[in-house]
Amino acid sequence: MKKILLIVCVLAFNFNTFSQEKTAEINFKTTEIDYGVIEKGSNGIRDFEFTNDGNSPLIITNVKSTCGCTIPKKPNKPILPGESEKIQVKYDTNRVGFIRKSIIVSSNAQNPTVILKITGKVTNKIKNNGLEKKSKSLLEEDF
Repeated sequence: MKKILLIVCVLAFNFNTFSQEKTAEINFKTTEIDYGVIEKGSNGIRDFEFTNDGNSPLIITNVKSTCGCTIPKKPNKPILPGESEKIQVKYDTNRVGFIRKSIIVSSNAQNPTVILKITGKVTNKIKNNGLEKKSKSLLEEDF
């Protein structure tokens, strides 16, 4: 009886040990970047930093944006457990207006799809510093 119990315990231990799956886990520092208010033609490059907190290499299979004005760039090599990497996003700042775009990241991670967001506003005006020459009103003009 003791031998049977010992065999059952050993089998249960081996089953539990081998059933633990090795998976990658992607964790971003932030999933949203706010550009704030920037001028037309400004630097539109930002980075989303992430870490593989799993116990298997992380492979980013695809990174795509919701429009052609946002160009994402993914890492080409697998990210080993504990390593950090970044996904670079370049927004076309020659387009004036509000920024509300999404970037879809696909990988072999436990959570295989992550949506990253960028927000902000591109303005055509140069910021006022109070030193610009103002036009005179009709009452101030010289006659």
